[in-house]
Amino acid sequence: MGCCLGAPWHQDLALGCTAEECESCWPRSPLLLSHWDRLQYTTAERRGRWWREKNMASGKVGESEPGSPAEAAEGSPDPSSVLLAAGEGFPPEISLFFSIESRSSRCPNAQLQEAARRKLWALESDDRDVCALFKELSARLLCIQAQEDRFLLAFKTLEEVWKFSTYLTLGYVGRCLEQLLFEQEHWLNCALVEDTEIRVSMDENRLAAIYLGLLLQEGHFFSRAVCLPEGKGGEGLQLCRNELIHVKNTGEESEWEGMSLLTGQRSLLPVTAIEPVPHPFYQWFLKNYSVSFSISQEISGTTSQLIVKGKCTATVDHRGAAWDELSFSKGDSIEIIGFLMPGLPWFVGKSLSSGNIGFVPVQSVNAEPCKSQEKELVFLSEEENLPLLRIPCNGGEQHFATLLGELAHTDITSVYRLDGFEPRAMLPKAPSEAVLHGCKDNQLLQSWEEINSLVTASTSEQSSPGSESAPATWEDILLDKLNDFDDPKFFIDLNAGHMEDADVFEPILTFLNQDSYMPCFQSLYDLSFSFLNTTFYGFSDEDELVLYLETSRNWAKRTHSVWAHVRLCFLLGKLCMKKVKFSQARVYFEEAMSTLDGGLGDLPLLAALYMNLASIYLKQNMKNKFFSLLGKMVALLVCLPGRPFSSENELRVMMYVLREAIAVGNSPLEARVCFLIVKLFLQLGKNDEVLPFIEHLQCLCTTLLSPDSSAVLLDATPILSYLYDKKYLPNIALASARSFVPSSIKGAPTPIWRAGFILQNSSKLLGSQLERSSIPALACSYLKQALHFSCESRAVSTQRTLCTVLSQLYLQHGVLDGAVCYAAQAVAVSRLIGEEEAFESSLSLGWMYLLSSQTGPATDIMGQLLHSLHGTDSVTQGGVVHNLLAIALKGAGQVQKAAENYLQALHKAKETGNKRNQAIALANLGQLSQSCGASQLSELYLLRAAQLYAELQGSQELELESVHVLLWLAQAMVNRQRMEDGKLCYELALVFALKWHNVRSQLCVTEALCHFYSQVCPSLQACITYHEHRVSLAQKLQDRELEGNVWQTLSQLYQALGTPEALRQSLDCTKQSLRIFIDLEETGKAAEAWLQAGRLYYLLQEDELVEMYFQAAIGTALKAENFSLAMDLYEKAGDNFFNGSRHRDRAVEFYRGGAVPLARKLQAIKTELRLFNKLTELQIGLQGYEKALEFATLAARLSIRDEQDAAAYFLLALAAATELGDVELQGLIGTKLANISRAPQGPVDMPGCATYRARWLSEGGHVV
Repeated sequence: MGCCLGAPWHQDLALGCTAEECESCWPRSPLLLSHWDRLQYTTAERRGRWWREKNMASGKVGESEPGSPAEAAEGSPDPSSVLLAAGEGFPPEISLFFSIESRSSRCPNAQLQEAARRKLWALESDDRDVCALFKELSARLLCIQAQEDRFLLAFKTLEEVWKFSTYLTLGYVGRCLEQLLFEQEHWLNCALVEDTEIRVSMDENRLAAIYLGLLLQEGHFFSRAVCLPEGKGGEGLQLCRNELIHVKNTGEESEWEGMSLLTGQRSLLPVTAIEPVPHPFYQWFLKNYSVSFSISQEISGTTSQLIVKGKCTATVDHRGAAWDELSFSKGDSIEIIGFLMPGLPWFVGKSLSSGNIGFVPVQSVNAEPCKSQEKELVFLSEEENLPLLRIPCNGGEQHFATLLGELAHTDITSVYRLDGFEPRAMLPKAPSEAVLHGCKDNQLLQSWEEINSLVTASTSEQSSPGSESAPATWEDILLDKLNDFDDPKFFIDLNAGHMEDADVFEPILTFLNQDSYMPCFQSLYDLSFSFLNTTFYGFSDEDELVLYLETSRNWAKRTHSVWAHVRLCFLLGKLCMKKVKFSQARVYFEEAMSTLDGGLGDLPLLAALYMNLASIYLKQNMKNKFFSLLGKMVALLVCLPGRPFSSENELRVMMYVLREAIAVGNSPLEARVCFLIVKLFLQLGKNDEVLPFIEHLQCLCTTLLSPDSSAVLLDATPILSYLYDKKYLPNIALASARSFVPSSIKGAPTPIWRAGFILQNSSKLLGSQLERSSIPALACSYLKQALHFSCESRAVSTQRTLCTVLSQLYLQHGVLDGAVCYAAQAVAVSRLIGEEEAFESSLSLGWMYLLSSQTGPATDIMGQLLHSLHGTDSVTQGGVVHNLLAIALKGAGQVQKAAENYLQALHKAKETGNKRNQAIALANLGQLSQSCGASQLSELYLLRAAQLYAELQGSQELELESVHVLLWLAQAMVNRQRMEDGKLCYELALVFALKWHNVRSQLCVTEALCHFYSQVCPSLQACITYHEHRVSLAQKLQDRELEGNVWQTLSQLYQALGTPEALRQSLDCTKQSLRIFIDLEETGKAAEAWLQAGRLYYLLQEDELVEMYFQAAIGTALKAENFSLAMDLYEKAGDNFFNGSRHRDRAVEFYRGGAVPLARKLQAIKTELRLFNKLTELQIGLQGYEKALEFATLAARLSIRDEQDAAAYFLLALAAATELGDVELQGLIGTKLANISRAPQGPVDMPGCATYRARWLSEGGHVV
């Protein structure tokens, strides 16, 4: 067959088919060489540049290369130049751009884009997190270019390109960037989260060039034939267009070695005759799953025909050539059993006239009346889809239900609470209005009255006689109840006398001789050899069973029990395959096939026979026998939904069929076989091997199904998420789980599974930043969807759990209104469950009210709970309520009642012997005493509480509580001037916080120590040490604002040390704060940081940088049009020179040229007066007396309404006139002074007196 010319390769993929037939053959999956024509020109141009540079180096300037861009402009580019150029110099890097858009409006979100850009600016200086993310995505980060919203990436291997392009197609790259760039506050705004996405884009041609270059570097790959000029092929090698070829680079520029996968022939091929297979998965699969057979040509590429089911009409008369083929007449109606797959030669059909079932040749029927599958790829039934939806037990529904239960667990009914202390809460900066609105707009959050009415209605509905009771848990809804049934069992009796008795074998022969499939046969055909345990018993080893089955087979032959004979041969063949005796197994399977003489009553048996026999032929290289089975075997393999697997060896057959589908471009067949491979891998537990196939299947389903198709889209993201999690790819696992859309398929993962999985993996991303019990904000939206699902399914217990978790989430992130709202919802749901649950939820709600400073509602709740406990023996619960009630009364200012309730709580704790609760009650009493000014009493209570905690040491919760108590005790001791004891308490509190790696507790204690060493007991070195620790804590919490402020404070502390080394460290701290304030767009703080850096350069005597930093500070304020700040900065910059010992004259330009004009513009009279005073003093000091006199006169004119100020400025003028020796002017100024009552007098009778003047005027409001 000669080569085919004409349409481009991607429009004609099936062997021997026309361009019109094959326009839709090839999958529109993410092909890295899909823009081959443009890539040809790009790489040819690169080749041209290389050729010109080479000629210039050798002096051959005018010589042009073959296939140059000039020639390419006249015709199509030369593919050889494409391949060679890509191989010699493919682009080493590629840009990934991102944009944040609204899903509803499809418009950019400028605010979030700017916020993400700022986050990237911050990450530019420390890009470890970004590098780790892209490493997980199989890319190498070269640099971040935040201003251009892009990342510069590189790839070094084909696998990296393959994996990254897969993640790109599945949408994981954008979701991973969302997880990186969006702040915690964003995830709390659920409406915004659902409407926002990050879209990413890359230059596809450049990515294709990288892929092609890496492919050529590897030296051997798979290609398709494009065209082959006559006389250029090797002897005997004939190629057709799109034929699959394995190519090896021999080092020649024009010809490489090629082997046809159709014929197996080898020869040298022109480079112009080939184009690489575009998808990396195909290259990987064809290399790793090679077979010795060539392509069979039994399967063809797809045409415009779709996958169909239903009834079709015979177009010709047909008489079956074999026992398994259906005979029919023209016009007969034939029902398709399963599906009819385009490109396959056979399907299984049933004649509606005769009722017979058999194989039907596709070309003999008209399938137009059939119902098409609307481009559905794998035509899954719900039952067939379940293996992809069922997650292993350690990653399934029950696992995450347990996780949610652990997060919702609280000890509030048995453990007292310290006043205002919640270890898992971040009592915070005020959240944005959008976040507050987001926690109130959920349909589940009604007002308290509506919740109560909902509870009443639900309770009456449950108690009504005819109503169904609501299930207690969601598991009751989701889990199937298995039906037990008894299959026939046969005792293996190998007694010699019985072996010749036909009656002994009659039961098994009768059982196996059914001419149709029975459910009890399933254990005979399945993958796990379950018949060894379910159907036969009484044998000691498999050899005894084989002997029994052999004897049964012989009796089946004698009695002409055809179906029993076939099934016994099949069982014997399976047992031989289990022992790796393939030749003996082949004999049994061939005997079974030859014994069957009519009808396909047992399709699972026939499919198992075909598959097992084909796998043996393939393994033993029996090419002709394998090809004789292939057409019908593929029909049984792919067209019968729900067919169970019978052997692990089926994998080998499916790999061959997938190879054929790729070779001919049959996309539906490729997707279907890929699905079956995934299903079998999962059934065998080969999770490491399944990942490439399931990713490819998801890509096919994502890209091949049109958006408006009504077909059910296969969603393999649950199992993908599980596999990524097991490979410890937390970012990708989280992105995959977030992509999952729960369905109504019974047994499929629910929103509860998704919420639990996201919680688990987002916690992994946080790492050691937060405590183990933290609930990441990213899970908020998914927890709400899980709550909505549990409400719809009336899973009350799960509703309560999720409400509690959401309340804890909002509490931890400082949205106290949201915490109260969901706590109230938990109370409403708890009333449907029981009194204990309602009591616990009510206590939690009251505690939320107290933390949000709503003492009124908290007091009401505690009063009701206390009343409900009357007459009960719940001592501990009574103590808990008294303690919380006391906290509420203290907040309301009722100190006496608060003290009484604390004492009641203490008494009940002593009654039960609970030392922890005693310690908490004592600590709360101590804090109450402290607030009343009773420092000695406070110290006694707190000291006793600390002693009790010392006895209870050992658990994290206890020691974190003791941290809070020690802080109170330290403050009490400081108030009584016991500094050393206070310091000891502070440092002991820090030790406990460090012991448990609790970042927030460490921060609280460190802030107290910073205050102690700066204000109470000053120690510059200790203050520096604790501020440095405070910086590290701010970094762990990713609180950029706090970090910037602490760096600024640390800079001032180092500056106070005064040594050159300390000044350098101060400068470094200032630059750190400057970088952060720029990222946060804190204009004022950034300007102050620029100014501070200039001051430090002045102290370090690096004068060339001083004015540059001063001007940057002023420019920052002017750019923001903050003229008041700019004026202040001008003055401070001038003060730096005015108070310094060098370059004092430079102060003039900052005062006179900058600050004064702005003061006049802003009408800041006092500032202008102060500036003129400084200018006067400065000029006197510089002996510029005329200028000094001028500035003093201007100041005097400005202060004409204030006699005291005017007198002061006249004195300055008098001093300047004295220095000038101008007697007339001195007299005139003296006269002015005489007219001012109570004018201050100064020593002005001799030159130089002005230099001794007190500088109280120039100081003004600033420390100069």
